Amino acid sequence: MSESKNQLISYFENMGLIISGILLLIFPLLFLSITTDAFILPKQIALAIVTGLLLLFFVAKTVVDGKISLRSTPFDLPILLFVLILFLSAIFSSNRYDALIGFVPYLYLAFFYFAIVNTVKQKKHLSFIITSLVLGSVVAGLLSILSFFKIYALPFAYTHTQQFTTFGSLLDQAVYLGLILLLLGQILYGKFVTKKHKVEEVSPFDAPLENRKSANVSLSSFYIVSFVIILASFIINIYSLSTTQKPLILPFSTGLQTAFGAVSQDNSNILKGLLLGSGTGTYLVDFTRFKTAAYNANANLWAFTFFRSSSYVLELIATTGLLGIAAFFFLVFKVFKQKLLFVPLLVAIVTTFVLPFSFVSVFLLFVLLAIFAVKRILSKNKEKVSEVEFYFVSLKRKLFGEEKENSQRRHGKILAIVICLILAVIIGIPLYFSTIFVASDITFQKALVAASQNQGTQTYDLEVKAIQTFPYRDIYYRAFSQVNITLASILVQQQQGKQPDEQTQQNILTLIQQSINAGRNATTVAPLTAFNWNNLSSIYRSLIGFGQNADQFALVTAKQATLLDPNNPQQYIEYGGIFYQLGNYDEAIRQFQFAVTIKQDYANAYYNLGHALEIKGNLNEAMQAYQIVKSLVVNDKVNAEKIDSDIKALQDKIGKQPESATNVSASGQQQPLNVNQPTTQLPERKPPVEIPGPKVSPTPTETAPTPTGAKTTPTISPTP
Repeated sequence: MSESKNQLISYFENMGLIISGILLLIFPLLFLSITTDAFILPKQIALAIVTGLLLLFFVAKTVVDGKISLRSTPFDLPILLFVLILFLSAIFSSNRYDALIGFVPYLYLAFFYFAIVNTVKQKKHLSFIITSLVLGSVVAGLLSILSFFKIYALPFAYTHTQQFTTFGSLLDQAVYLGLILLLLGQILYGKFVTKKHKVEEVSPFDAPLENRKSANVSLSSFYIVSFVIILASFIINIYSLSTTQKPLILPFSTGLQTAFGAVSQDNSNILKGLLLGSGTGTYLVDFTRFKTAAYNANANLWAFTFFRSSSYVLELIATTGLLGIAAFFFLVFKVFKQKLLFVPLLVAIVTTFVLPFSFVSVFLLFVLLAIFAVKRILSKNKEKVSEVEFYFVSLKRKLFGEEKENSQRRHGKILAIVICLILAVIIGIPLYFSTIFVASDITFQKALVAASQNQGTQTYDLEVKAIQTFPYRDIYYRAFSQVNITLASILVQQQQGKQPDEQTQQNILTLIQQSINAGRNATTVAPLTAFNWNNLSSIYRSLIGFGQNADQFALVTAKQATLLDPNNPQQYIEYGGIFYQLGNYDEAIRQFQFAVTIKQDYANAYYNLGHALEIKGNLNEAMQAYQIVKSLVVNDKVNAEKIDSDIKALQDKIGKQPESATNVSASGQQQPLNVNQPTTQLPERKPPVEIPGPKVSPTPTETAPTPTGAKTTPTISPTP
């Protein structure tokens, strides 16, 4: 019976080792076109699946064994503290749902770390894990090399580009492959240099996969070939990144400003912002709220919105506050405190201070940390391997006293099962929500494809299904609100010149109501995301003259967007454009002047200012604005022709040639010149339809209540 039990335990442990190796092998290679994020989300899905399987094997092993035996490492407490603070940061975030979505992958990473540490118990197990990790990098590197030379090994048309990478980013691939190169370098150094000087005990990597010389030679050859392939791919990556594919990285000064702004300028809750930041994975909010006007001086970057900071450390400061960065530094301190030298992990930690990290890079950081922990255990000849098991035994004795052996075993098994149930809840709940999140994401991607093919009804139905499946993602509501207002506009246009029947009128009103409700739900799910307020404002703006108080609602929501993105000139153009549409030219001029002030080389801001001044009757001032526009678009043929036409028309009004305005140097490529207008506009209706207003707080709220109407099934399925 005992032998059968040991065999079963060994089976569960081996299965855990195998699926861990499979994950490390396929992780850098995974990408899918059926998800909205083709590269990161599929890798997170694989991690979630493996986490669930590892949990099942762990529970099964514990039930069979009747006890829990966990290895203790110096990094256990830092990792647990780090994950706990990330969780608290997400829970207390104003954009709570976004933050929780960002947190869950970290929970899986932490579990995967502990799984590796407790599964890899021999040097041959460690060799298997490292070999799987290296092999995945080799295949990814080969695909990158072939793509660079226009040899496309994959059958998918969208992969047939010279810079294709399974990582989705050449920078992410360069970081990943660079760290694997260092890992291989240390392994090969241990095998050939250290062994030559007869100090094999320095590194457990020196041991062969099996105690056979031929196997050792084969493994060494594999590492050498892998090193050459990955090095070649890494060199090509660096060449591309320094020439044709220069990465867009947020300037370090802006990263610093947004980081310290997030922990010191959150007026809604200064203490929460200081300690826990804006919320795990919500750097977009910090970027829009706390970037300064100086950012607009960067001609190449000012129009871009960044979801990652200049470096991983700065992003942690912004999103998890002082507690988050303190927990990370605690982990770093524990790593540097160890006497063993593990170069790839040390370089990975240093890199977090100077480069942004995607989920792929963070994943590798945790894997290297796990390998280092196992390396340390093996180098100590299994010292303290069962330290946690000892604690459980001690606890059992304190709880139940010196009972008979059978009784102790029975109570110990119950205690082990209880702990397994707790772990199952901790991991099981996120796995459930991850499952419905992925299902909704796949459905939403189908909706995007349908929208690109102008399939209105199918787009509508798929977006409804995505929202009903996972009603906690603001992008779903934004997209659904735009589909509804677009369909309403189409129905209205189809009724031009004829009296619509009662059903058609009801469909139009229903679509408008659903559009507003979806836009409002987006601002409820993620109240600090400026995009959501821009979207809601655009909906109300399209209803000016059609809906009661739509003009005031459009202004209120546009104002909220400017408060959340105060140094974006486009926000003031949108806000001023509403005043312009309403005939309030003084206020429109004021908003356009704000746009000009924070970006003094923005041609479209001067263009809108000039038109507002012209219609107000300030013709000479309007001409000065137009002349500045002309100097800014001198190298843009289309825009230059457009402004020349406007200048000529204004000259005819003035009746004379005005003096030239002070030139402003052109900086970067300008956007097309246009007077700000709503994207859609429903015709005026008398009397206007009563519509719900926005839910706007004077300051950003600290709670994210459940979206109203999130699970309500729309009442119609319109045909565009």
